[in-house]
Amino acid sequence: MTIHDGGPARLVYLGSPEIAVRPLEALVEAGHDVALVVTNPDRRRGRGKDLMPTPVKAAAERLGLSVSHELEDVVGADAEFGVVVAYGHIISNEVLDAVPMLNIHFSLLPRWRGAAPLERAILAGDDETGVCLMQIVEALDEGGVYARRSVPIGDATLDELREALVDASCALLVDALDHGLGQPEPQQGEPVYARKIKPEEHELDFRRRAIELARVIRLGRAWTTLDGKRLRINSATVDADPVGDATPGALHGDRIATAEGWVVLDTVQPEGKKAVAAADWLRGARHEPGTVLGQDADG
Repeated sequence: MTIHDGGPARLVYLGSPEIAVRPLEALVEAGHDVALVVTNPDRRRGRGKDLMPTPVKAAAERLGLSVSHELEDVVGADAEFGVVVAYGHIISNEVLDAVPMLNIHFSLLPRWRGAAPLERAILAGDDETGVCLMQIVEALDEGGVYARRSVPIGDATLDELREALVDASCALLVDALDHGLGQPEPQQGEPVYARKIKPEEHELDFRRRAIELARVIRLGRAWTTLDGKRLRINSATVDADPVGDATPGALHGDRIATAEGWVVLDTVQPEGKKAVAAADWLRGARHEPGTVLGQDADG
């Protein structure tokens, strides 16, 4: 049994963060009837600790849609199915039995099931990733796939890749609903799990290759230490020239020696200061050639 044969649909939408806003907007713009939006409760944010809605709730209210914080409310919404984007909560079998759900998942399943598919694809050096419209089942990210679309990774940062995948997801979702969902196809291939990124994975270990460290930097939040303080490296490139006998972590101009190749600094952010161009930072810092970064890292 198919859950949607094509054309305008009456559906519910589940999601909370900014990444889930544009797919919701795309559904409304395409003429679908979003009967209910389910999102996380308002939270206190900012210096004033005012209650603030999730980005999805703010968008839903702007679009004139009904909003709930209770998952069970989808059962009474008289919807054909639900669309889930970064909802972040387990959906019970009782709800799925009443309202079938499909999820926008940002990977080419079964590669990178789990919490951090974009980050893991970048760190692994994958050439491409993509978007899948996946049937939600009880097991984690094991549902059949209604449609998929590939997106090249190249040297994209995490933010750039996320933007490209949101664009692809909106187009894929609208196109799939226009033409009907059909039967989901079982996932084929060896599953690979994308475990959540731990804070310590953002620390740069210059005993690794420059190409691997550049991937960490592309995630954002990469850091090392210098003179007992943290130094964020916001952007950098790779120089494959041999490092010779340079110590891993040694700073030579705007280049840092690694186990293989050089990390070439672009923008950095010293602890407690704003991000600056590496050339400006180096002029002010005046470190001796060969100064080693990361020796006093506190983990």
